[in-house]
Amino acid sequence: MANIISMLSVMAQALTDADVPNASTTAVLTRTSEVSNTATLANMIGGLIVVLALIFVLAYIVKRLNLVPSNGGVVKTLAVTPIGQREKVVLIEVNGQQYLLGVTAQQINLIDKLDHSVDIPTTSFASRLKQAKEQQ
Repeated sequence: MANIISMLSVMAQALTDADVPNASTTAVLTRTSEVSNTATLANMIGGLIVVLALIFVLAYIVKRLNLVPSNGGVVKTLAVTPIGQREKVVLIEVNGQQYLLGVTAQQINLIDKLDHSVDIPTTSFASRLKQAKEQQ
């Protein structure tokens, strides 16, 4: 607190003695700007820490309360193929039976109930990326 009062008194004296620049006056003004920059940086880092902590707390709460739907549901989407801007063909599986659906913005139509299961190869993103690099 004493530092602040002494800085304020030196700054007030510097303003009244504007004609005579003083080395101590410029040192105090430089120190004041350094303190200001440090305070601003500390404020930003503190805000960042608070936001990151809030994100982790909310993620923990969502995980504990099971608010995110899991993949253990009855209906599984096996494949989606877009046909137009808002139209697509979707292959789903319900209790081991596969259905081919036509999906538009307004409705969903059953195209076919498949007698034989369609095997969809599951590839990871890494293998697809490697394959794309090899094709170039």
